[in-house]
Amino acid sequence: MTKNTETPDYDQLYDILARRMSIRRLKPDPIPDDYVHKILEAGRWAMSGANSQPWEFIVVKDETVKRELFEAYRDVNSDFIFWMEQMREKPLRHPAYQVEGDDPKAQWELAKNGMSRAWSTAPVLIVILGDGRRQWGTVQGALTFGRLQSHLTDALANAATLMHLAAASLGLGSQHVTIHIEEPFKRVLGVPDLVMIHHIIPVGWPAMDRRPGTRRPLEDVVHYDRYDMSKYMSNEQIIEFLRELRGVTRRGYHDEPKPR
Repeated sequence: MTKNTETPDYDQLYDILARRMSIRRLKPDPIPDDYVHKILEAGRWAMSGANSQPWEFIVVKDETVKRELFEAYRDVNSDFIFWMEQMREKPLRHPAYQVEGDDPKAQWELAKNGMSRAWSTAPVLIVILGDGRRQWGTVQGALTFGRLQSHLTDALANAATLMHLAAASLGLGSQHVTIHIEEPFKRVLGVPDLVMIHHIIPVGWPAMDRRPGTRRPLEDVVHYDRYDMSKYMSNEQIIEFLRELRGVTRRGYHDEPKPR
């Protein structure tokens, strides 16, 4: 991108956008409390339907709590993810589940036993929560709870995006740990039933150098006035694209950052 001296604010924003990566290896070294505050403050200014602001955050530093959260992820969420991954052809599965053998149960034991605790050893975990009752402020507030309520999940995703960008602007690394089955995490954290746990953001100093991200060219994803069918991809083209992308992002998966 060519720098434009007439748009310094955009150039600075673009630099942060392009530098932000999902960092899956973080140093355990402490980070300043002021940095954590700045990240949380960024999330507080996210967009939400009717400005209902449904988010809440739990900052986790206690080593016992972090370990219990990881155990919940390993024993419940990863079990769910593993069996979902079996529905995809092997080259497209998440690299953590690229294990050899024909017996799915044996593959799962290998994957679980070899699973890295990297994200749980970050100095800070930020758990993003959502209270669906705040959606009563929107015109579609009848759908109050669960992931089908897009007003709620969109707002939480908006907050998370700003928090990831804030972390990158501070020179920190972060990643997105998706929570599929909430109950074990709620038990660890004491979260009420009506409050959603959306995902966890581990934050810390990167333990590796960032590398250039991979994105589709802008001209491939932009249409004008109507959909340009020349850009429509067949199922075969999509699969080929995903295979090529996995070839880029899988290399050194556990040691280097990957674009998301």
